[in-house]
Amino acid sequence: MAGLVDKAKEFVVEKVANMKKPEATVKNVDLKDISRECITYKADVNVANPYSTPIPICEISYTFKSAGRVIAEGSIPDPGSLKANADTMLDVAVKVPHSVLVSLVKDISADWDIDYELNIILTVDLPVVGNINIPVNSIGEIKLPTLSTFFGS
Repeated sequence: MAGLVDKAKEFVVEKVANMKKPEATVKNVDLKDISRECITYKADVNVANPYSTPIPICEISYTFKSAGRVIAEGSIPDPGSLKANADTMLDVAVKVPHSVLVSLVKDISADWDIDYELNIILTVDLPVVGNINIPVNSIGEIKLPTLSTFFGS
């Protein structure tokens, strides 16, 4: 009897390991808003759902790094669901306090941009399987606005 249970466990583990899972990519990271408290960047994350049913997203968590240091961390609880058999574009708002930008002056002054690494983890709830994490990483640079952006040339 124990052998039968072990074979059943192996079968389930193998099927779960080989099943399709949602895949995600970061399409763009750009400046969204400047406020008194922080600068908000927006990451456009495209998630492809291979299933014929919508999948609830439990949480989106992120770590935003620049110059090798973490400059922002956060999470977005219960941001919605992934569309069935389709791509879903998620807007991940990354809030960076102004005080952190002061420490990046050397990087910013060299080329008027922020070199970044963005690590996102989407936690989704797959039926039968339970929660799975989908890691998404992006490395790039964000050009900062100049005075001419606000006041024209």
